[in-house]
Amino acid sequence: MAQKIEIPRELFTKAVVDKDEREHIARPNLTAFQDGWLRLKKNKAAVVSLVILVVIILLAVFGPMFSKYTFYDTDYQHTYNGPSAAHLFGTDQFGRDQWARIWQGTRISLLIAVAAAFIDLFIGVTFGAVSALFGGRVDAVMQRIIEILVGIPQLIIVILLMMIMPAGIWTIVLALSITGWVNMARLVRAQILKLKNQEFVLAARVLGTGNREIITKHLIPNTVGVIVINAMFTIPSAIFTEAFLSFIGIGLAEPQASLGVLINNGYQVLQNFPFLLIFPAVIIVLIMVCFSILGDGLRDALDPRMRQ
Repeated sequence: MAQKIEIPRELFTKAVVDKDEREHIARPNLTAFQDGWLRLKKNKAAVVSLVILVVIILLAVFGPMFSKYTFYDTDYQHTYNGPSAAHLFGTDQFGRDQWARIWQGTRISLLIAVAAAFIDLFIGVTFGAVSALFGGRVDAVMQRIIEILVGIPQLIIVILLMMIMPAGIWTIVLALSITGWVNMARLVRAQILKLKNQEFVLAARVLGTGNREIITKHLIPNTVGVIVINAMFTIPSAIFTEAFLSFIGIGLAEPQASLGVLINNGYQVLQNFPFLLIFPAVIIVLIMVCFSILGDGLRDALDPRMRQ
């Protein structure tokens, strides 16, 4: 039998740990949005793009108020005037103030794009989430619907709808929304297929949580990064489509102002009065480029794999 060895207690001393050396949490306890915002602020290009977009949106909302003219007021005594103190962006062929018309047009273009993006967001997220969660025959039928819509060119659908219905803001929104949600639905479905068999979803089912609550409280919050990023790229795409439709003459028409209408008017007199094209072209380029850069920044900021 092994001999028991007694060790004197005097050999042991209580360790004293300095407060500064104790274990501490290296990172603050942040939500996903707070952490994403902190990482987005480190991306200088995305921050600059966000500031430019905020300025453009504020000018679109309040810019026409700084002019004593409205976007439809005509003055045939001052047609094709260049930029001046009275008309900061000049006047067009009817003597209308381009400052008021450009910011009114920016407001309309942003309204169309944001409305179309929200409709795409609602339909696409709902469609993709239901398709992925139920699976089986339901998923097969819903995916065949998406394949049919993908097979029809979006521009053809938009042009046919614009020919049937009167030209207007909500007609363009409806035309953009018919097939615009398909990409969102596919992305959401792919993400939820990865999540629906994980432990937190299975635990929710065991506790008796219904499908609607599983989608709204568990699955969609975990796909919010993909949803936000895709929505950020949908807005400039909708702005470009609206501008293209107005440019070829099947979108909004005079005296309404949108960026596409203004670019079309400026293109017709480009050689003699280039300022009528330059100003709205610069605005639409800034909007599309800034949204793209901000979308890239959000993709990196909301990606959990980018956390350090």
